[in-house]
Amino acid sequence: MHLSQSVGAALCGALALLSWLPAPAGAQPVAAYKIVTASERGTYIQIGRDLAKFIAPAAQIELDALPSAGSAENIHRLRYEPGVKFALVQSDVYQAFINQSNAGDNNAAAIIKPLRVILPLYNEELYFIVRADSPLNFVHEIRDSTINVGPLRSGTAMSATTLYRLMFERPAADDRLSFLSNEDALVKLTGDKSIDVVVVVAGQPAKLLVDMKPEARALIKLLKFDGEHPSSKAALKTYFPSTVRAASYPNLLPEDVPGIAVKAYLVTYDYNQGGTKSRLGQFAKSLCDNFGQLQSNGHPKWKEVSLAMPQLGQGWSYFTPTAQELARCAQKAPAKPAKACTTEQKILGLCEQP
Repeated sequence: MHLSQSVGAALCGALALLSWLPAPAGAQPVAAYKIVTASERGTYIQIGRDLAKFIAPAAQIELDALPSAGSAENIHRLRYEPGVKFALVQSDVYQAFINQSNAGDNNAAAIIKPLRVILPLYNEELYFIVRADSPLNFVHEIRDSTINVGPLRSGTAMSATTLYRLMFERPAADDRLSFLSNEDALVKLTGDKSIDVVVVVAGQPAKLLVDMKPEARALIKLLKFDGEHPSSKAALKTYFPSTVRAASYPNLLPEDVPGIAVKAYLVTYDYNQGGTKSRLGQFAKSLCDNFGQLQSNGHPKWKEVSLAMPQLGQGWSYFTPTAQELARCAQKAPAKPAKACTTEQKILGLCEQP
């Protein structure tokens, strides 16, 4: 046997032996988890991808951010789809399930009661889009309009119909609603004009609107939300005043537009398996340790997020393993800011080194 052959055989034997050796102490296999978000052009999927990139690896999680119809579908998938361990959910959708449960709907109770909150995130803006030549200028003027509220089981559909009911004290008529995707609805809004208003729910800057060309100003406009109008008062008990910034959509908006928003939450299931609880606790620890990465390099909405855990509404609960980690995170002393040094101090060795 030639020398090269004998060396090769020895290497193969060594590699075969290594494959049978036990994993190093403390090593943990990577877990494949999923997070359900929303449309490919929305904010939720970008938030999910940020968590997959900056947070999951340190917890030994390979996180797959999946598109979906939105919040209502996400709740169903988190509850029943294998591998889905996280969901992004709007507060009004979560509360709607709780309300249905409290009203005696056993199916809603079975779905929502085992779910738990990891963290409140940020406010998502509701955009009311009309044709540029529409006589409508304010949200409180849409009462008799044909409105696209987004796909069934989407958070947009829940927010749009809930807001309508709160403002006008009655549900929108079925023959005045459509359930198309945002893109298909905008085509009808500006094409055959069979739709008067398209409702979009997304945290700004929303990709759908960011990607619009300057020519869009001649085709569409955003309605303003007048918080002082009598019909708006009831809506502000569930939703929050907001501002759609022209800086977010320079191709579309010449100036800021007063708007309204809903809160987004990161949600999980009340797992009782030790391994899953431990892994989600590690995820929360990584969220604490790497939160600066999210705020510096993730979607701009992360700058509006805090790791604080405010009191939740009745029927809502935090997931204990993640809450414990985030509570420990909150107790950590803030990092000491670096001391600003002059050139002279550096030369004299009088500047504290980091």
